[in-house]
Amino acid sequence: MPYPLSYQIYKYEHGLTAAEQRAADLRAGEVAAALRDLRLHLGRIFRLRRRVWPARGAADAMTASVRVSSSVR
Repeated sequence: MPYPLSYQIYKYEHGLTAAEQRAADLRAGEVAAALRDLRLHLGRIFRLRRRVWPARGAADAMTASVRVSSSVR
């Protein structure tokens, strides 16, 4: 809700009421929790991706060595 400039200046000079401060703290806590959950979720995604890449490379190297040994015979 937009407030008139005079009210905004008053709030800036006098600060928040106790109820407004509690509401602001609650919103800040919710935002902090959401950011923490997002960071953990993204961390899991990137950690899983790093684990999968070496496993694929190892499987490819193993398949390549089998191909080479079978062509030598």
